[in-house]
Amino acid sequence: MVIVWINGTFGAGKSTTARELVDLIPHSTLYDPEVIGSAMHRLLPEKRLDEVDDYQDLPIWRRLVVDTAAALLAEVGGVLVVPMTLLRQEYRDEIFGGLAARRIQVRHVLVAPDETILRARIKSRTPDDSDPLALERVRQWSLDHIEPYRTALHDWLAADAHVVDTSSLTPGEAATRIAEAVASGEAAPCGIVQTPEPSGETLAAGVLLFDEEDRFLLVDPTYKPGWEFPGGVVEPGEPPARAGMREVAEEIGVELDAVPRLLLVDWERPQPPGYGGLRLLFDGGRLPAADADRLLLPGAELRGWRFVTEEEAADMLPPVRYRRLRWALRARERGTVLNLEAGVPVG
Repeated sequence: MVIVWINGTFGAGKSTTARELVDLIPHSTLYDPEVIGSAMHRLLPEKRLDEVDDYQDLPIWRRLVVDTAAALLAEVGGVLVVPMTLLRQEYRDEIFGGLAARRIQVRHVLVAPDETILRARIKSRTPDDSDPLALERVRQWSLDHIEPYRTALHDWLAADAHVVDTSSLTPGEAATRIAEAVASGEAAPCGIVQTPEPSGETLAAGVLLFDEEDRFLLVDPTYKPGWEFPGGVVEPGEPPARAGMREVAEEIGVELDAVPRLLLVDWERPQPPGYGGLRLLFDGGRLPAADADRLLLPGAELRGWRFVTEEEAADMLPPVRYRRLRWALRARERGTVLNLEAGVPVG
């Protein structure tokens, strides 16, 4: 199962290029996630919609984009051609990671005209209907997103995708370039790690590692939004503490000398599509400065790491993970083990 994801800012010509591309790639189907965005107005109450400026900010939209792609491929097979702007790296991570978890290969292509040409194309855009006000809103939306696009292009987008300069290309010519790049492998499959979707409750082990200033290590996964503790799912028959040690070695290249001490056990409630389960946090001790300077990251799985304070972590971790962290630090201070249910100590 394969997706050719055509990225680019608003007004770059993604949709017209995608329609041309479907005629060039055998057994391909056009899938435009804009239809998922339109459905939000029918599915969600106005109060919820008023809380966001863009439907991409809705977790349900990102989830449905992935689920619909998987269902479409199961129904029609072949290749999906997806024209959709993704300018926030965490959303790209979440969506591409969800597709990878379903064993769907993604070829990420960026159509990138010169900015001067892009602006001219936006301003010369012709109306799709007779509503001039709607056209002006679309033009302004496209112009407003040039700056975020420029930032994303500099920060991560150009390195993440196969870039096609469409400054002097028609949509048909751009589609031909993309088809050739996909066929030749020049537009290679996205290297994001394939983390299988759980089919039931899971047991996961995380490890807190501290530096000489008593800050702890967080890592930034490529396959899901938000920062995380080093660690992962415990494999069948594997001791949880040993699983944490294995994950630390695999993720950051650090071999722990001793089995880490348990700090807490937290029961995570099921929250569809997740099944929840038990989450364990261990104290991996303090890393010598020399070891901290030699941390290694697998590029397909982790993009970065940082030693942070508890206060800094509040802005980096999802709420459920931050609550777990706070109690783990309290357990470490007291030399005890805590039992939590959904982030709240019990017993």
